[in-house]
Amino acid sequence: MQTTAESILSLADTTSALELSLVVPVFNEEESVEPLIERICSAMVNFTKPWELILIDDGSTDATLANARRSLGREGLKLRIVELQRNFGQTAAMQAGIDAATGRLIATMDGDLQNDPKDIPSMVDELERRQLDLLVGWRKNRQDGLFLRKIPSWCANYLIGRITGVKLHDYGCSLKIYRATIIKQVKLMGEMHRFIPAWVAGVVPSSRIGEVAVTHHARQHGTSKYGISRTFRVILDLLSVMFFMRYKARPGHFFGSLGLGLGALAAIVLFWLFIDKFIFGDDIGNRPLLLVGIVLLLSSVQMITTGILSEMIARIYYRDDLSPNYIVRKIFDRNDLDA
Repeated sequence: MQTTAESILSLADTTSALELSLVVPVFNEEESVEPLIERICSAMVNFTKPWELILIDDGSTDATLANARRSLGREGLKLRIVELQRNFGQTAAMQAGIDAATGRLIATMDGDLQNDPKDIPSMVDELERRQLDLLVGWRKNRQDGLFLRKIPSWCANYLIGRITGVKLHDYGCSLKIYRATIIKQVKLMGEMHRFIPAWVAGVVPSSRIGEVAVTHHARQHGTSKYGISRTFRVILDLLSVMFFMRYKARPGHFFGSLGLGLGALAAIVLFWLFIDKFIFGDDIGNRPLLLVGIVLLLSSVQMITTGILSEMIARIYYRDDLSPNYIVRKIFDRNDLDA
């Protein structure tokens, strides 16, 4: 029995003939998880190549795990359940599933029955036909509330597209198909799952990222894990994405540019005060502009030194950042059916 995050990575490193790994994070979806498995099996019945289903139980406090384990012995279904030690969030759960996946392609979707697994086989064909590395689902007829979900989502999608340069209609749709070799080069942190296309654009050209309209259903069981407060977190995350996409490997350029800009302003202010003092003979000791110039100068020095430190940190990050952002309690497979 394997119980650590390292065991997930070792499983994924083994040679596999699997064509597709379907990764589904679930959290407190006790009423949805069994119908979800049933729908997935029904949708994949005509998928002729080997595939697996990986459920990530993200620290559920209800009967989600117990209900999911009932399907471990289901005929024709290769199911693995990764139980996380506590609730780490959807991004970490998705990363755990991607790490555990052994298929050539990886599909992700939500576990609340709003995504339709019937779209997956056609999305696989579309990905191969268009020679893409990532195919994103577009919930064209989204079955969610207008003011709390749709309007904030429209605004977020527009902003993300403008800032990242990867223009999609629906960044937030979890139904996506990836080439495993590509998505495994991307490490998901924080709440960055909604920006996956932007992260993928950091390792492949944006021309290899596409989208296709998919079916979307209204939520049938449980309650949404998101609210209007997510909009503010998206804005903060978007700023982080912008920084990492442009300056991840050279953060000193970002802080250094700010420092040089502030230094130039400080030089202009102090030079003017120098002329005012020594040429025109004015008293500058009580001038607010003197304080402004000094603050600008100190801020410039601080930004430049911050840039130097960030460059040092970036080199450490690239050298040995291998720690996962989740903790696995246990991995269940068919051998645990009677446990």
